[in-house]
Amino acid sequence: MTSGHSSPTSPDPTSIAVGQAIPSLVVEMTATRIVAGAIASRDFMPVHHDKAFAEMQGAPDIFPNILSDTAYCSRFLTDWAGPDAMVSRLNIRLGVPVFPGHTLTFTGSVTAVTQEGHEVVVDIGFVAKGDIGDHVTGTATVRLPGDITAT
Repeated sequence: MTSGHSSPTSPDPTSIAVGQAIPSLVVEMTATRIVAGAIASRDFMPVHHDKAFAEMQGAPDIFPNILSDTAYCSRFLTDWAGPDAMVSRLNIRLGVPVFPGHTLTFTGSVTAVTQEGHEVVVDIGFVAKGDIGDHVTGTATVRLPGDITAT
């Protein structure tokens, strides 16, 4: 199960401010979710679907691949930014793994807001914390149509 935020529309560009928190996104990691992400991204490395193989590699269980992590990061951003948003930059760093039964919680905040033509450019810093620490840390740039000087 995932829970968190959902935005059918993009936020009002004039209301976006540095320091503003992005609503959290909570993802309950299950074996099915981990395997589905690996299959969907055509990553057949056994550590993403075979517990015995993962254990032979020193992990206690299977764990998500980086493409699944990237997808969850993108979802965290676009759930807040809405359907008109474009993630134009995403930089992530993997930390500790997450395993089935763990909870992954994404939090973040706006670090910069600028105007470029008819787009509002929003920089965001974020982290996804799992049961044993930071699973993913990252920064992103999201572009929204609009004008931050509109009244």
